[in-house]
Amino acid sequence: MSSTPRSADSIHIEELELSVRIGVPDEERAEPQRLTVSLTLWPERDFRSLDDDITRTVNYAGVCAAVKELAGSRTDRLIETLADAIAQHLLATFALARVEIELRKFILPEVRFVAVRIDRAAPR
Repeated sequence: MSSTPRSADSIHIEELELSVRIGVPDEERAEPQRLTVSLTLWPERDFRSLDDDITRTVNYAGVCAAVKELAGSRTDRLIETLADAIAQHLLATFALARVEIELRKFILPEVRFVAVRIDRAAPR
């Protein structure tokens, strides 16, 4: 796991639905498929300093929109690649100290899903 976040306060988004062209074989990438992403975000500020002001925190609606836009604009072979791209984009775009991502793909008939989990911290 990455270094400890500057604050223990976090925002969690569970199972955001994505429509993504992804997969190793060309035929798998031919049509968008359903993935879900769960995100835990550690903002640079702790919640005590927000003064009930949305502009002082990470707007989770904006995070969801950014993730959907990024994922929908890409064609990757590996969910690992997409998960890392999402993490890097969120760290570059929002005031985050750290992000943890679980990206799920529903491709194998004998399992509920396959997932990758990554944990990335912003450079200090």
